[in-house]
Amino acid sequence: MRTIGIDLAVTAAHKAVVMAESGQFVTPVISFRSRWAEIEELVARAREGVEVEHPLRAVMEPTGMAWLSVAEPLSRLGVTVYLVNGRRVKDLRRYYKRHASSDRISARVLAKLPLVDEESLYPLILPTPTQLACQRGCKQDNHLQTMITATKNRLRDCDRWAWPGLEKKVFRDLYSPAARRFREDWYDPAAVVEAGVGGLRQALADVANEKEMGRLEILVEFALEALKLYGLGAIDYARLQEEVCREQRLLAHLEREQDCLNKETVEPLCLELHPSCHLQSLKGVGPKGAAVYASFIGSPERFPDTRHFRGWHGLVPDSRQSGHAESKGLRISRAGPGMIKKYAYLNADVARRHDPQIAAIYYDQMVKKGNHHNQAVCACATRLLDRVLVVLREDRPYELRDVDGTPVTAEEARTIIAEHYKVPDEVRKRNTRRARKKQLEERMEHQLQKGSRPRR
Repeated sequence: MRTIGIDLAVTAAHKAVVMAESGQFVTPVISFRSRWAEIEELVARAREGVEVEHPLRAVMEPTGMAWLSVAEPLSRLGVTVYLVNGRRVKDLRRYYKRHASSDRISARVLAKLPLVDEESLYPLILPTPTQLACQRGCKQDNHLQTMITATKNRLRDCDRWAWPGLEKKVFRDLYSPAARRFREDWYDPAAVVEAGVGGLRQALADVANEKEMGRLEILVEFALEALKLYGLGAIDYARLQEEVCREQRLLAHLEREQDCLNKETVEPLCLELHPSCHLQSLKGVGPKGAAVYASFIGSPERFPDTRHFRGWHGLVPDSRQSGHAESKGLRISRAGPGMIKKYAYLNADVARRHDPQIAAIYYDQMVKKGNHHNQAVCACATRLLDRVLVVLREDRPYELRDVDGTPVTAEEARTIIAEHYKVPDEVRKRNTRRARKKQLEERMEHQLQKGSRPRR
């Protein structure tokens, strides 16, 4: 089998080289672009000197979306395409040419990769148009959510210095309708003091709830404190109110776009990919998570077993073992789609509160193994993805079970978790980020004091 190593480019020409089974290159480095005629010519040159039925394979990195415009024509021309992890290519390139790096070297390294690690290569299964559109929709939703979070953070930071103490003291949510009305009309402390509690009650009556209406006296107190703190001329609150109003209009626009994207694009595409909706029978998995799993995983039959599936999604910790020594607590590997890892983590954090088997894993990680919350949730997320694969493969709803396999109802599951798998507060305090930081500082101080003692 001949191998075509292809180094993809986004704007420049791609570089390719053909290697025979013996490991010898049979062509020089070929430049081509994402055009049918040039890709067809590349395949013809790769078949020179061999029979037409001689198998060909192409190895490339998933550079942006440039891989699709090359992989699709190659597949139609009978070439088996492999997408490989860029970090593996980087490691092999460093060994192959330690002090040099170029597109030509990368093409040769990609061609040689099957000789080094052929068992970890899996043929590319091109996504269907529906699957690709759903993937793009999920990524756009994630991008919109990132911009929404950034806008909310800017509003929150503005509140913190312009209205000290306001955060979580008056409004149930800093982005609730009452809080948004407050920023639009009452961001000037002088106006709040002048209107008083009665004026605020009348202005916010249609958007505030009972608790928020009961905290308006605190809002007046914060306004008086802000005036004492900054005086009358330190901050131009009128201009500041215009700024936060622009941020709120941007926030409202982004939220409308995200809602429209999910209702008109992502949810219909997910329903087309996964008509049974059995993924949502998994505790913690909602419509967005189901869309991500259905579109990115695609056909579950392409994974021969759970081990290969875990190697694909990458939600497993790195491993370092030598002799009797073994490193633990290492970070999660960076392989696989980031969207899969993100939603698996979020869904597992919810599932541990409703699924006894996931709760038992979380309890074991926190109490018996001494891991902190993030490590425990990542362990739960790995098991949750195993369940996702089974649900997709068997196309049947998930059934809640106790740790011994006994089917339970949702109410019984919550009772079991509360009685047997509730993590004590002292364990949580022991494993918080602040506690770990304090322990690290104490160890460093102890080592420093130990090193400063005079030697005999």
